[in-house]
Amino acid sequence: MKWYFLNSGFSNGQNNMDIDIALAKNSNYNKGYFRLYKWSPYCISIGANQTFDSLNIEKAHLDGIDLVKRPTGGRAILHSEELTYSVIFPINLKSSARNIYHEINNAIKNGLHLYDEKLSLVELEETQADFNKLYKEEISSICFAFSAKSEIKYSGKKLVGSAQRKFGNVILQHGSILCGGFHKKVINYLNISQENLSPVLAEIEATTTDLNSILGTEINYKGLEFSITKGFEEYFKIDMEEVEIKTIIE
Repeated sequence: MKWYFLNSGFSNGQNNMDIDIALAKNSNYNKGYFRLYKWSPYCISIGANQTFDSLNIEKAHLDGIDLVKRPTGGRAILHSEELTYSVIFPINLKSSARNIYHEINNAIKNGLHLYDEKLSLVELEETQADFNKLYKEEISSICFAFSAKSEIKYSGKKLVGSAQRKFGNVILQHGSILCGGFHKKVINYLNISQENLSPVLAEIEATTTDLNSILGTEINYKGLEFSITKGFEEYFKIDMEEVEIKTIIE
């Protein structure tokens, strides 16, 4: 199977999601993609089954925050100080969506180890949250409020959030590697009752972390991009060909 790497840099929310979808639809059983990207302007994305009713759209617009719906599941994420990855992974008879999710997260974990030895304590979540129960609570509007099985944590706190969707015979998986703490400000744009603002913020603080907080230094994004890409290649024992989006998507 041939693997391609794309580093598409900054783009707005809709364009970032459109590229992921286009790559998924362009792939097949012998072609995979690994992509890194960022967000400009900052953007709140919501899951495919979530509605914008959960957001204060007017405040987001006034503050210059972009809005978009993801093709994958999950809840609201404020994409800001982060590095986002996406993987287009063909499915065969020997693989499943769950196994692919686990393996991709292991590859991202490997890249984090390469970036800084302090991240050797990064681990995968071993249990599955009861989402049917959690989605009934106000904090369920926030994607990083709880971890799914195999998501990446540090000292018990979520560091990388990921989601999947199947397109034909391929899996699209994308996720946010938190680099700074700005994502917590998503609470400012949620329609949450006033009395629950403080408890929800406290829950976010207790359940999430970021690379800056862990390492105590500003993040070298170029170095992080190199490490995550190298970690992906090493884990899957592949050599990717770097290409530009325009050569793949007309």
